[in-house]
Amino acid sequence: VQLVESGGGLAQDGGSLRLSCAASGRTFNMGWFRQAPGKEREFVAAINWSGMRSHADSVKGRFTISRDSVKTTVYLQMNSLKPQDTAVYYCAASGRPISLVSGEYDYWGQGTQVTVSS
Repeated sequence: VQLVESGGGLAQDGGSLRLSCAASGRTFNMGWFRQAPGKEREFVAAINWSGMRSHADSVKGRFTISRDSVKTTVYLQMNSLKPQDTAVYYCAASGRPISLVSGEYDYWGQGTQVTVSS
C-alpha cells in the first residue's frame, strides 16, 4: 500500500489547513503523526474502518480527522493553528486492526511540512 499526502504548507497563527492522504489499497486504520525539529514523532489523530476516531489532547477541538466513503482517503482538517503545530506531518495506515494511537502502523507516507507563523 502506498500513501500519498497533500495539503501541507504555510499558515498564520489561527489559520487553517487541510491535509489529505490517499491510499493505493485497502487499509484498516488511517492516521496522522507529526514530528517537529528535535522532537520525537507523536500521534495526532486516527480513524479506523468503522469510523471510530481518536485525537491527541493537544489538538482536540481544533483538528478533525475524517475518511471518505470508500475508505481510501483520510483528511485532517486543522483549524486554529498554532506555531507549536509546526512539524512534518506523516500519514500512516495499517493493514490489520491495531490500536488507533499505536505507532505500529504498517505503511507510512513521505511526510508533508506544515509551518505556522506567529
